[in-house]
Amino acid sequence: MQHNFLMMIDYSASNLEKVAAHKVGNKTNGEDLELSKNLLDISDEKLNQILIKFFFQSFTNPEYYSFTFSNDDFNLNPLFAYATTVFESKKSFHKESIHIARHLFEQGNNAMIKSGDLFVAYISEVVVEDEVTDVIGIFKSESKNSFLKVDHRQGEFRVKAEEGIQVEKLDKGCLIFNTHKEDGYKICIVDKSNQSEEAQYWKEHFLNLKPCQDAFHQTKQFMNLAKNYVAKQLPEEFEVSKTDQIDLLNRSVEYFKTHESFSKKEFEKEVFQEPELIKSFRNYDKNYREENMLELEDSFQISTPAVKKQSRIFKSVLKLDKNFHIYIHGDKDLIEKGVEKDGRKFYKIYYREEA
Repeated sequence: MQHNFLMMIDYSASNLEKVAAHKVGNKTNGEDLELSKNLLDISDEKLNQILIKFFFQSFTNPEYYSFTFSNDDFNLNPLFAYATTVFESKKSFHKESIHIARHLFEQGNNAMIKSGDLFVAYISEVVVEDEVTDVIGIFKSESKNSFLKVDHRQGEFRVKAEEGIQVEKLDKGCLIFNTHKEDGYKICIVDKSNQSEEAQYWKEHFLNLKPCQDAFHQTKQFMNLAKNYVAKQLPEEFEVSKTDQIDLLNRSVEYFKTHESFSKKEFEKEVFQEPELIKSFRNYDKNYREENMLELEDSFQISTPAVKKQSRIFKSVLKLDKNFHIYIHGDKDLIEKGVEKDGRKFYKIYYREEA
Protein backbone atom coordinates (compact mmCIF):
# COMPACT_ATOMS: atom_id res chain seq x y z
CA MET A 1 0.00 0.00 0.00
CA GLN A 2 1.45 3.33 -1.05
CA HIS A 3 1.44 6.07 1.58
CA ASN A 4 2.18 9.12 -0.53
CA PHE A 5 1.25 12.64 0.46
CA LEU A 6 1.73 15.05 -2.46
CA MET A 7 4.90 13.06 -3.22
CA MET A 8 6.42 14.56 -0.06
CA ILE A 9 6.63 11.81 2.58
CA ASP A 10 6.58 8.15 1.58
CA TYR A 11 6.99 5.66 4.43
CA SER A 12 5.72 2.58 2.58
CA ALA A 13 9.18 0.92 2.64
CA SER A 14 10.43 2.42 5.91
CA ASN A 15 11.86 0.45 8.84
CA LEU A 16 10.92 1.22 12.43
CA GLU A 17 14.20 0.35 14.15
CA LYS A 18 13.97 1.70 17.70
CA VAL A 19 11.25 3.14 19.96
CA ALA A 20 11.57 4.53 23.48
CA ALA A 21 8.56 5.46 25.63
CA HIS A 22 8.47 7.85 28.59
CA LYS A 23 5.73 9.45 30.69
CA VAL A 24 5.90 13.25 30.78
CA GLY A 25 3.81 14.96 33.44
CA ASN A 26 3.19 18.65 34.06
CA LYS A 27 5.67 19.82 36.69
CA THR A 28 3.59 22.96 37.35
CA ASN A 29 0.79 20.66 38.54
CA GLY A 30 3.17 18.54 40.62
CA GLU A 31 3.26 15.65 38.14
CA ASP A 32 6.36 13.53 37.61
CA LEU A 33 8.60 12.55 34.75
CA GLU A 34 8.79 8.76 34.42
CA LEU A 35 11.69 7.48 32.31
CA SER A 36 11.96 4.00 30.81
CA LYS A 37 14.95 1.78 31.52
CA ASN A 38 14.86 -0.01 28.18
CA LEU A 39 13.61 0.37 24.63
CA LEU A 40 10.22 -1.04 23.64
CA ASP A 41 10.06 -4.52 22.14
CA ILE A 42 8.75 -3.87 18.61
CA SER A 43 9.66 -7.25 17.12
CA ASP A 44 6.00 -8.15 16.59
CA GLU A 45 5.28 -7.30 12.93
CA LYS A 46 1.66 -6.28 13.54
CA LEU A 47 2.64 -3.94 16.39
CA ASN A 48 5.44 -2.52 14.24
CA GLN A 49 3.03 -1.64 11.42
CA ILE A 50 0.48 -0.13 13.80
CA LEU A 51 3.15 2.11 15.32
CA ILE A 52 4.40 3.25 11.90
CA LYS A 53 0.84 4.16 10.91
CA PHE A 54 0.28 5.94 14.22
CA PHE A 55 3.49 7.95 13.85
CA PHE A 56 3.12 8.98 10.20
CA GLN A 57 -0.51 9.17 9.15
CA SER A 58 -1.22 12.63 10.59
CA PHE A 59 1.46 14.28 8.43
CA THR A 60 -0.90 14.64 5.47
CA ASN A 61 0.01 18.18 4.32
CA PRO A 62 3.41 18.84 5.85
CA GLU A 63 5.02 22.23 6.02
CA TYR A 64 8.74 22.21 6.64
CA TYR A 65 10.69 23.92 9.39
CA SER A 66 14.24 23.96 10.72
CA PHE A 67 15.70 24.38 14.20
CA THR A 68 16.53 27.85 15.44
CA PHE A 69 17.50 29.42 18.77
CA SER A 70 18.59 32.76 20.20
CA ASN A 71 20.39 34.90 17.61
CA ASP A 72 19.09 32.42 15.03
CA ASP A 73 21.89 30.00 15.93
CA PHE A 74 20.39 26.50 15.63
CA ASN A 75 23.60 24.94 17.01
CA LEU A 76 22.48 26.15 20.46
CA ASN A 77 19.15 24.31 20.23
CA PRO A 78 19.21 21.24 22.54
CA LEU A 79 17.05 19.21 20.12
CA PHE A 80 19.54 19.87 17.31
CA ALA A 81 22.32 18.49 19.54
CA TYR A 82 20.31 15.41 20.59
CA ALA A 83 19.31 14.62 16.99
CA THR A 84 22.88 15.04 15.71
CA THR A 85 24.23 12.66 18.38
CA VAL A 86 21.69 9.99 17.39
CA PHE A 87 22.23 10.40 13.65
CA GLU A 88 25.98 10.01 14.20
CA SER A 89 25.57 6.93 16.44
CA LYS A 90 22.34 4.97 16.87
CA LYS A 91 23.84 3.37 20.01
CA SER A 92 23.12 6.64 21.82
CA PHE A 93 19.41 6.52 20.94
CA HIS A 94 17.94 5.56 24.34
CA LYS A 95 20.19 7.95 26.26
CA GLU A 96 19.25 10.83 23.95
CA SER A 97 15.54 9.93 24.15
CA ILE A 98 15.83 10.51 27.92
CA HIS A 99 17.39 13.92 27.26
CA ILE A 100 14.50 14.72 24.92
CA ALA A 101 11.93 13.69 27.55
CA ARG A 102 13.63 15.80 30.23
CA HIS A 103 13.78 18.79 27.89
CA LEU A 104 10.04 18.47 27.15
CA PHE A 105 9.26 18.12 30.88
CA GLU A 106 11.10 21.39 31.60
CA GLN A 107 8.92 23.25 29.09
CA GLY A 108 5.67 22.42 30.92
CA ASN A 109 5.41 25.75 32.71
CA ASN A 110 1.70 26.26 32.13
CA ALA A 111 -1.01 24.51 34.15
CA MET A 112 -3.02 23.90 30.96
CA ILE A 113 -0.32 21.67 29.43
CA LYS A 114 -1.53 18.07 29.44
CA SER A 115 0.57 15.15 30.63
CA GLY A 116 1.05 12.30 28.19
CA ASP A 117 3.01 9.37 26.84
CA LEU A 118 6.09 10.37 24.86
CA PHE A 119 7.41 8.14 22.10
CA VAL A 120 10.80 8.71 20.49
CA ALA A 121 11.44 6.62 17.38
CA TYR A 122 14.21 5.97 14.88
CA ILE A 123 12.94 5.19 11.38
CA SER A 124 15.09 4.44 8.32
CA GLU A 125 14.37 4.37 4.59
CA VAL A 126 11.88 7.25 4.59
CA VAL A 127 11.45 9.19 1.34
CA VAL A 128 10.95 12.94 1.68
CA GLU A 129 10.66 14.89 -1.58
CA ASP A 130 12.44 12.12 -3.52
CA GLU A 131 15.30 11.85 -1.00
CA VAL A 132 15.79 8.64 1.02
CA THR A 133 16.84 9.41 4.59
CA ASP A 134 16.60 8.41 8.26
CA VAL A 135 14.15 10.10 10.62
CA ILE A 136 13.94 10.74 14.36
CA GLY A 137 10.31 10.98 15.37
CA ILE A 138 9.05 12.58 18.60
CA PHE A 139 5.38 11.93 19.39
CA LYS A 140 3.26 12.87 22.38
CA SER A 141 -0.10 11.25 23.06
CA GLU A 142 -2.24 13.22 25.51
CA SER A 143 -5.68 11.70 24.90
CA LYS A 144 -6.96 8.43 26.31
CA ASN A 145 -9.95 6.60 24.86
CA SER A 146 -12.16 4.00 26.48
CA PHE A 147 -12.65 0.69 24.74
CA LEU A 148 -14.27 -2.64 25.61
CA LYS A 149 -12.35 -5.88 25.67
CA VAL A 150 -14.34 -9.12 25.42
CA ASP A 151 -12.83 -12.40 26.70
CA HIS A 152 -14.50 -15.72 25.99
CA ARG A 153 -13.47 -19.13 27.24
CA GLN A 154 -15.48 -22.32 26.77
CA GLY A 155 -18.74 -20.48 26.22
CA GLU A 156 -18.28 -17.95 29.02
CA PHE A 157 -17.98 -14.30 28.02
CA ARG A 158 -16.58 -11.45 30.05
CA VAL A 159 -16.33 -7.79 29.14
CA LYS A 160 -14.21 -5.13 30.77
CA ALA A 161 -13.52 -1.46 30.12
CA GLU A 162 -9.97 -0.33 29.47
CA GLU A 163 -8.28 2.92 28.46
CA GLY A 164 -5.65 3.34 25.77
CA ILE A 165 -4.21 5.45 23.00
CA GLN A 166 -6.31 6.00 19.90
CA VAL A 167 -3.94 5.13 17.06
CA GLU A 168 -5.99 7.09 14.53
CA LYS A 169 -5.16 10.36 16.28
CA LEU A 170 -1.78 11.90 17.06
CA ASP A 171 -1.91 14.87 19.44
CA LYS A 172 1.61 16.19 18.90
CA GLY A 173 4.33 14.99 16.57
CA CYS A 174 7.65 15.95 15.04
CA LEU A 175 9.71 14.34 12.29
CA ILE A 176 13.39 15.31 12.12
CA PHE A 177 14.85 14.26 8.76
CA ASN A 178 18.58 13.60 8.49
CA THR A 179 18.95 16.13 5.71
CA HIS A 180 19.76 19.86 5.49
CA LYS A 181 21.82 19.61 8.69
CA GLU A 182 23.74 22.73 7.65
CA ASP A 183 20.46 24.69 7.89
CA GLY A 184 19.20 23.11 11.14
CA TYR A 185 17.67 19.93 9.61
CA LYS A 186 14.40 19.57 7.74
CA ILE A 187 11.48 19.12 10.15
CA CYS A 188 7.69 18.86 10.02
CA ILE A 189 5.24 18.86 12.90
CA VAL A 190 1.71 18.00 14.00
CA ASP A 191 -0.01 19.86 16.83
CA LYS A 192 -3.73 19.47 17.50
CA SER A 193 -3.72 22.19 20.19
CA ASN A 194 -6.14 25.05 19.70
CA GLN A 195 -4.95 27.24 22.55
CA SER A 196 -2.04 29.56 21.86
CA GLU A 197 -0.18 28.64 25.07
CA GLU A 198 -0.23 24.94 24.18
CA ALA A 199 0.81 25.66 20.58
CA GLN A 200 3.79 27.71 21.78
CA TYR A 201 4.71 24.93 24.21
CA TRP A 202 5.31 22.36 21.44
CA LYS A 203 6.49 24.36 18.43
CA GLU A 204 8.30 27.28 20.03
CA HIS A 205 9.30 26.36 23.59
CA PHE A 206 10.14 22.68 23.09
CA LEU A 207 11.21 22.44 19.45
CA ASN A 208 12.07 26.08 18.74
CA LEU A 209 11.42 26.10 14.99
CA LYS A 210 11.31 28.54 12.11
CA PRO A 211 9.89 27.97 8.61
CA CYS A 212 12.31 26.56 6.05
CA GLN A 213 13.48 29.02 3.45
CA ASP A 214 12.86 26.53 0.66
CA ALA A 215 10.82 26.66 -2.54
CA PHE A 216 7.66 25.32 -0.90
CA HIS A 217 7.73 27.95 1.85
CA GLN A 218 8.63 30.82 -0.48
CA THR A 219 5.88 29.90 -2.96
CA LYS A 220 3.24 29.41 -0.26
CA GLN A 221 4.01 32.66 1.53
CA PHE A 222 4.11 34.82 -1.60
CA MET A 223 0.82 33.39 -2.87
CA ASN A 224 -0.72 34.21 0.52
CA LEU A 225 0.68 37.73 0.32
CA ALA A 226 -0.77 38.29 -3.17
CA LYS A 227 -4.20 36.92 -2.20
CA ASN A 228 -4.40 39.10 0.92
CA TYR A 229 -3.44 42.19 -1.07
CA VAL A 230 -6.13 41.64 -3.71
CA ALA A 231 -8.84 40.64 -1.22
CA LYS A 232 -8.18 43.16 1.55
CA GLN A 233 -5.86 46.04 0.63
CA LEU A 234 -6.86 46.66 -2.99
CA PRO A 235 -10.53 47.62 -2.24
CA GLU A 236 -9.37 50.08 0.42
CA GLU A 237 -7.19 52.03 -2.00
CA PHE A 238 -9.07 51.73 -5.31
CA GLU A 239 -12.60 51.45 -6.61
CA VAL A 240 -12.50 47.90 -7.82
CA SER A 241 -15.29 45.52 -8.81
CA LYS A 242 -15.59 41.93 -7.63
CA THR A 243 -14.91 40.75 -11.17
CA ASP A 244 -11.68 42.78 -11.27
CA GLN A 245 -10.59 41.24 -7.97
CA ILE A 246 -11.34 37.74 -9.22
CA ASP A 247 -9.47 38.48 -12.43
CA LEU A 248 -6.38 39.52 -10.46
CA LEU A 249 -6.62 36.40 -8.29
CA ASN A 250 -6.90 34.22 -11.39
CA ARG A 251 -3.91 35.95 -12.98
CA SER A 252 -1.88 35.44 -9.78
CA VAL A 253 -2.55 31.71 -9.71
CA GLU A 254 -1.98 31.40 -13.45
CA TYR A 255 1.44 33.01 -13.08
CA PHE A 256 2.54 30.41 -10.54
CA LYS A 257 1.07 27.56 -12.58
CA THR A 258 2.80 28.56 -15.82
CA HIS A 259 6.27 29.56 -14.56
CA GLU A 260 9.04 27.37 -13.17
CA SER A 261 10.78 30.23 -11.37
CA PHE A 262 9.45 33.37 -9.68
CA SER A 263 10.55 36.93 -10.39
CA LYS A 264 8.83 39.64 -8.36
CA LYS A 265 9.18 42.29 -11.09
CA GLU A 266 7.87 39.88 -13.71
CA PHE A 267 4.96 38.88 -11.45
CA GLU A 268 4.01 42.52 -10.84
CA LYS A 269 4.12 43.32 -14.55
CA GLU A 270 2.06 40.30 -15.65
CA VAL A 271 -0.51 40.40 -12.86
CA PHE A 272 -1.00 44.04 -11.81
CA GLN A 273 0.24 45.74 -15.02
CA GLU A 274 -0.67 49.34 -14.07
CA PRO A 275 2.02 51.48 -12.33
CA GLU A 276 -0.36 52.63 -9.57
CA LEU A 277 -1.31 49.06 -8.69
CA ILE A 278 2.32 47.93 -8.74
CA LYS A 279 3.32 50.79 -6.42
CA SER A 280 0.46 49.96 -4.04
CA PHE A 281 1.39 46.26 -4.05
CA ARG A 282 5.05 47.01 -3.28
CA ASN A 283 4.06 49.10 -0.25
CA TYR A 284 1.76 46.33 0.98
CA ASP A 285 4.46 43.72 0.33
CA LYS A 286 6.99 45.66 2.43
CA ASN A 287 4.58 46.13 5.35
CA TYR A 288 3.31 42.53 5.15
CA ARG A 289 6.82 41.11 5.42
CA GLU A 290 7.65 43.33 8.40
CA GLU A 291 4.41 42.63 10.29
CA ASN A 292 4.65 38.86 9.75
CA MET A 293 8.45 38.70 10.16
CA LEU A 294 8.83 36.96 6.80
CA GLU A 295 12.09 36.48 4.94
CA LEU A 296 11.02 36.21 1.31
CA GLU A 297 13.28 36.34 -1.72
CA ASP A 298 12.37 38.37 -4.81
CA SER A 299 13.25 35.38 -6.99
CA PHE A 300 13.00 31.65 -6.26
CA GLN A 301 12.07 28.30 -7.79
CA ILE A 302 8.32 27.72 -7.77
CA SER A 303 7.10 24.66 -5.85
CA THR A 304 4.35 22.79 -7.72
CA PRO A 305 2.97 21.12 -4.54
CA ALA A 306 2.75 24.54 -2.86
CA VAL A 307 0.89 25.98 -5.87
CA LYS A 308 -1.53 23.05 -5.81
CA LYS A 309 -2.17 23.53 -2.11
CA GLN A 310 -2.53 27.32 -2.14
CA SER A 311 -4.69 27.43 -5.28
CA ARG A 312 -7.57 26.12 -3.18
CA ILE A 313 -7.79 29.37 -1.21
CA PHE A 314 -7.99 31.57 -4.33
CA LYS A 315 -11.75 31.94 -4.72
CA SER A 316 -12.96 32.79 -8.23
CA VAL A 317 -16.64 32.85 -7.27
CA LEU A 318 -18.94 35.86 -7.71
CA LYS A 319 -21.80 35.49 -5.21
CA LEU A 320 -25.05 37.30 -6.07
CA ASP A 321 -27.51 37.44 -3.17
CA LYS A 322 -28.50 33.86 -2.34
CA ASN A 323 -29.61 33.02 -5.86
CA PHE A 324 -26.50 32.72 -8.03
CA HIS A 325 -22.83 31.80 -7.90
CA ILE A 326 -20.81 32.74 -11.00
CA TYR A 327 -17.43 31.04 -11.43
CA ILE A 328 -15.01 33.23 -13.37
CA HIS A 329 -11.98 31.39 -14.72
CA GLY A 330 -10.91 33.45 -17.70
CA ASP A 331 -11.54 36.67 -19.62
CA LYS A 332 -13.35 39.16 -17.37
CA ASP A 333 -14.32 41.21 -20.46
CA LEU A 334 -16.93 38.54 -21.23
CA ILE A 335 -18.98 39.63 -18.23
CA GLU A 336 -20.60 43.08 -17.95
CA LYS A 337 -22.22 44.73 -14.96
CA GLY A 338 -25.15 47.10 -15.24
CA VAL A 339 -28.23 48.61 -13.57
CA GLU A 340 -31.81 48.63 -14.92
CA LYS A 341 -33.95 51.79 -14.88
CA ASP A 342 -35.90 50.38 -11.94
CA GLY A 343 -32.68 49.97 -9.94
CA ARG A 344 -32.21 46.23 -10.35
CA LYS A 345 -28.58 45.23 -10.82
CA PHE A 346 -27.54 42.71 -13.46
CA TYR A 347 -24.58 40.91 -15.05
CA LYS A 348 -24.49 40.15 -18.77
CA ILE A 349 -22.38 37.09 -19.71
CA TYR A 350 -21.04 36.36 -23.22
CA TYR A 351 -20.03 32.87 -24.34
CA ARG A 352 -19.32 30.85 -27.49
CA GLU A 353 -20.28 27.28 -26.56
CA GLU A 354 -22.60 25.73 -24.00
CA ALA A 355 -21.14 22.66 -22.31
